[in-house]
Amino acid sequence: MDQTDQKVRDERMWGMFCHLSALAGYIIPFGNIIGPVIIWSLKKDESSFVNQQGKEAINFQISIMIYCFISAILILLAIGILLLIAIGIFSLIMIVIASIKANNGESFEYPLTIRFIK
Repeated sequence: MDQTDQKVRDERMWGMFCHLSALAGYIIPFGNIIGPVIIWSLKKDESSFVNQQGKEAINFQISIMIYCFISAILILLAIGILLLIAIGIFSLIMIVIASIKANNGESFEYPLTIRFIK
């Protein structure tokens, strides 16, 4: 294995970690945003792939946070609980899919994402 193969594997791994680090939100408050921001800020200058995947992960997690706040307000109308459950399941599935795609070297764009960082 030469150095270019290793660099490509490292890029894919860090791209995957950008997405997987969002799972920290299940343990740490706002960890779903803090995790991707830390990895992205450390690795964005080393790889355009990691830069792109990190931005995508951060934008998705900020969007999910906004959707959760809106759903929390809608709990007063009784549909907020169902929305929060749906958002949680959707988020988890999308993180897993994005992680697998990034590990395969494919760029992934999350659906329903507001692009805050371009």
